[in-house]
Amino acid sequence: MKSRLILPLFALISLLVFTDILHAQIDREAGESFATRSEVIGHRGMVATSQPLATQVGLDILRQGGNAIDAAIAANAAIGLMEPTGNGIGGDLFAIIWHAESEQLYAINASGRSPRNLSYDELMEILDDKGEESIPAYDLLSVSVPGAVDGWFEMHDRFGSVPMSTILAEPIYYAEEGFPVSEAISMYWQRSAGFLSEQPGAFEETFTIDGRGPEKGEMFRNPDLGNTFRLLAEQGRDAFYRGEIAEKIDEWMIENEGYLRFEDFEQHTSEWVDPVTVNYRGYDIYQIGGNNQGTAVLQMLNILEGYDLSEKGFGSAEVLHLMTEAKKLAYEDRAKHYADSDFYDQPTDHLLSKVYAEDRRELIGDRAMNDVTTGVDVMEDGDTIYLTTADNRGNMVSLIQSNFRGMGTGFVVPGTGFSFQNRGELFSLDPNHPNVYEPGKRPFHTIIPGFAMKDGRPWFSFGNMGGAYQPVGHVSIITNVIDFGMNIQEAGDAFRWMHNGSTEPTEVGDASLDDGGTLNVESGIDYDVVRELRRRGHTVRIGESFFGRYQGIMYDHEKGVYYGASESRFDGQAAGY
Repeated sequence: MKSRLILPLFALISLLVFTDILHAQIDREAGESFATRSEVIGHRGMVATSQPLATQVGLDILRQGGNAIDAAIAANAAIGLMEPTGNGIGGDLFAIIWHAESEQLYAINASGRSPRNLSYDELMEILDDKGEESIPAYDLLSVSVPGAVDGWFEMHDRFGSVPMSTILAEPIYYAEEGFPVSEAISMYWQRSAGFLSEQPGAFEETFTIDGRGPEKGEMFRNPDLGNTFRLLAEQGRDAFYRGEIAEKIDEWMIENEGYLRFEDFEQHTSEWVDPVTVNYRGYDIYQIGGNNQGTAVLQMLNILEGYDLSEKGFGSAEVLHLMTEAKKLAYEDRAKHYADSDFYDQPTDHLLSKVYAEDRRELIGDRAMNDVTTGVDVMEDGDTIYLTTADNRGNMVSLIQSNFRGMGTGFVVPGTGFSFQNRGELFSLDPNHPNVYEPGKRPFHTIIPGFAMKDGRPWFSFGNMGGAYQPVGHVSIITNVIDFGMNIQEAGDAFRWMHNGSTEPTEVGDASLDDGGTLNVESGIDYDVVRELRRRGHTVRIGESFFGRYQGIMYDHEKGVYYGASESRFDGQAAGY
């Protein structure tokens, strides 16, 4: 009898020990591993987006013989329908593309411009009459030309491999037949519907069910957007910029005393640009410069390269202190020197030089800096989507697209199915600022796609949404992988931080950081680290911030496989085959 009890007792003890070990490994807040789940691995293709159905739409295009560029467009169209709280064809787009056949990296700036017939003086008179000191977020003054559709067709004309009718078929189906709304998106949708329904136009009939946002799992249809997609599939980009859609917008703007006109759409163009880059510990990190904040990622990495982060340890007080100080320095340059390159000769070479980084690094001491200004003489929130795709030919796409503030302005031209963005809010009104409002000018953008190369070969396509958080998120992902040896899912799941309070590119005069700002951290941080950061002079808050959403695809050239990762805090999914 005694011998019969030994084995079950031993098995029970073993199970309890194994369970303890398992919990220690998967507790991302306290354990050694930060991943909530494994990376997704595939060798024929990979898609990672913030909405699982949109991921499947992109993957289906790959299965039909489309390439990564086709899949990115399809997924973006689907997310514009399924996650209108972050993006849509009323907004702008930026993308970085690795084209395997030509073995080159390409970047496109598909952001729109301000009304060409609204002068600075006229704008200031209108604002004065409204009693406003800045461009209001939910006003027709904040609407710039939507650039996303032109970006799709530019990408497709240059690299696409299947017809746009094929690419848009599934988004059209979901728009007309409906789709179940996912959990996090439902929460944001209901919040936006509560106040945007009062906007002039067709917001309520387009984006609500009986005047409210859809609940989790509730089926939602947007047949007007489906019809717009059909027009694009049949008539191309001119349907949007020179045809029926542009004409509807022009008529509605005139009726509602808006400022965009048919000519603004007719004259719109995207721009293929050379991405900006720095080398970080042997890896070439790429961003899109000009009127977006990607340059800040590279400035921060240049500063941080002077420290042995891996020796100091992930999540240590020293590393968080150094990263926060590097962010403060880069963001003051961001506030003064990031603007439309057609109107301002940004000192990019100087900002990204290792010498300048060394000069800025010398300003960092053991205690938090309170007063920080730009070193060159011359928005905290925002909802967006980021997606990335890869195919069996070796092409990779890093794409980001946004309405800016959630569902944008809430202005919906009847019959079109989309809301206009409010990017124009991000112009400065200081006549001496590089980002000052001017007719036909692209405003400052927060949205940035990221890409990394190793030894001249594509390595990592990555990004995260989240307004001003995005450069911090990029730097966190890159250092988590390169310095701290995390896989790409761990890198996104590890606890996050954000410093708030830096000067914005919309501010006027000689504004600069003068109170040190606030360091916000997720709850996974060790509280001893919080105490040490406070001892160093940082104002630290746990939570109380938005820490973005992340997707990434890494290519392993030796194994010939893709690794995919997606945001575990919200609705995201990476899938391969």
